[in-house]
Amino acid sequence: MTFVSTTFFFIATVLTFSICFVFVFHSIQDIAILFNLIIILLMLFNTYVFQVGLVAILLERFRTLFILSALYLTFSVTLHSWLLNLRWMNTNKFVWTNKLQVLFVVQRTASVFYYYFYKRTAEFLGDPRLYEDSPWLREVFAQVRQ
Repeated sequence: MTFVSTTFFFIATVLTFSICFVFVFHSIQDIAILFNLIIILLMLFNTYVFQVGLVAILLERFRTLFILSALYLTFSVTLHSWLLNLRWMNTNKFVWTNKLQVLFVVQRTASVFYYYFYKRTAEFLGDPRLYEDSPWLREVFAQVRQ
């Protein structure tokens, strides 16, 4: 039991006082957000709707996700940069300002909406109608051509 508590204390100390680990973890989180967006775009490219050329329908349908992804990535990068900047100047003190707290709350609130719309989009992209020719797609295509 002593080994586990000592190991936990060591990990907590390293994670608390090492700016390099914090930078790596924040970078991984920001890169993961970009990878999520790339995965959604790849899934959109594989749909029959995209291959037929009705990209506007897909962009209209998933506009909220793209906007929230951009906002969430912006808030995350801004928060992480600010935290690292404050931490770099004072490595031995816990620095937390009121504006940083507001940004933290905004970023976390945006994350709730981002993950909701990401999951909803992933579920919608599982619809088989998007991957085959269907009557509703022919109607939309006829409307676009007119």
